[in-house]
Amino acid sequence: MKIEREEASAARISARTALIMVLFTLAFTTLMAWVYVSTKGAIEASDAEEKLRLIGEVLPPDAYDNALLKDSVEIAAAPELGMTHPSRAYRARKAGKPVALVIEAAAPDGYSGKIELILAVRVDGEAASVSAVRVTGHRETPGLGDYIDPKKDRNKQQPWIDQFAGAGLAKQWRVKKDGGPFAQRAGATISARAVTQAVGRALQFAADNQKRLFAEP
Repeated sequence: MKIEREEASAARISARTALIMVLFTLAFTTLMAWVYVSTKGAIEASDAEEKLRLIGEVLPPDAYDNALLKDSVEIAAAPELGMTHPSRAYRARKAGKPVALVIEAAAPDGYSGKIELILAVRVDGEAASVSAVRVTGHRETPGLGDYIDPKKDRNKQQPWIDQFAGAGLAKQWRVKKDGGPFAQRAGATISARAVTQAVGRALQFAADNQKRLFAEP
C-alpha cells in the first residue's frame, strides 16, 4: 500500500508539473504574440523611415511625387549589378512619368572583399545618368580605402564619391590611373577602381532595363 501511495503521489506531482509547464508555455507564447502584434507597426514604420532616409541620400525627395516604397519591383540576381541574390528597384515618378530608379549594386572586387552600394539613376528618354551613390557596406582598410564611404571620408566638403553625380554613359567608367576621368587617392586605388566600375555597370544595367522595370506591375 505504501508503494502504491508513493506511486500515486509521484504521478500527481508529474501531472501537476506537466500542467504548470503547459500553462507557462501558453502564457509565454501569448505574451510573445502580443508583443509582436503591438510592436509590428512601429518596427515597420521605423524600417520604412530608414529606407527613405537612405534613398534620400541618393535621390532628393522633391525629385518624385509617388509613394516610392510602394512602387518597387524585384530584380533577379544580376551579375551586372554584382548581386548574387534578388534585390529591389524603387521606381521614382513625377506627375506619372518615370524620373529615376533607385537600385542596389555591389563591387565584388574591393581590396577587402565586396563593397555594397545604393545608387539612383535618373532616366530621361533613352538617356541615363547617376544622381548619387552611397556605400552601404564594406570592409575596406580604415584610414586608407574607407574614403569611398562619405561618412569616413576626411574631405567633408567634397567627398570622393560625390564625383559620380551627373555622370552618364558617355563617361569612361575608370579611374584616372587606368585612363579614365574619375579620381582615386594615393595608396587606395583598388577600392576606388572597384566602386567606379561597379557604378558604371549599374548605370548601364539601369539604362538597358529602364523601360522593362517601369512597365512591370
